[in-house]
Amino acid sequence: MRIVKICGITSLTDALNAIDAGADFLGFNFYPGSRRYISLHQCYQITNELARRDRQIGLVGVFVNQSPEYIQKALDYCGLNLAQLHGDEKKASLNLLKGRAYKAIRPRNQEELTQLLSQFDSPQCTPQLLIDTYQNSTYGGSGQTGDWELARIAAQQYPIFLAGGLHPENVANAIRLTQPWGVDVASGVESQPGIKDFQKMKAFIKNAKGNYDESTKNQNHNPAI
Repeated sequence: MRIVKICGITSLTDALNAIDAGADFLGFNFYPGSRRYISLHQCYQITNELARRDRQIGLVGVFVNQSPEYIQKALDYCGLNLAQLHGDEKKASLNLLKGRAYKAIRPRNQEELTQLLSQFDSPQCTPQLLIDTYQNSTYGGSGQTGDWELARIAAQQYPIFLAGGLHPENVANAIRLTQPWGVDVASGVESQPGIKDFQKMKAFIKNAKGNYDESTKNQNHNPAI
């Protein structure tokens, strides 16, 4: 059974629905250039309400080229567990965050993968890495499928999140081929950018984990906020 992260959460409704569907982590994207951007205050409102309702789940902030000092303050303010460094950060940023961060990498080939693995392993953190699709002009979230063979090589060495073009129809095969620690999805479970679809999340998680808790079927998946 794999860990599942639903990334790009922008509302309390989607956060609660992702939890009800069986997600293990929620991701909040603080990169202003993302179609799933959320402000720190909006994230705080969501995570604070989750805590008030005692809805326990791992919480991840996605950052692009922010200083470690800013990231640390954001994690504390929003009550997040981990930071996902999704830009051009250096290994020093991981070290300064002291086990509260992992690096997303987008290798183009095996040679580049080997180089990135040697630079960005983070033994203090699980997962240690996220493997995403290479894009020349974006920092992820494109919905394009990545190179699963490169991900398989990385997963043999480190606990990784597999990301990039995953959706309910291909996630089981992606897991079979790469054997990652967990999978990360955003656009593959959306009705439109930044708006999650509960049925897609439920199907994705069922296929990723290989089972599903039938008791969730009778829960209210459009909670009153």
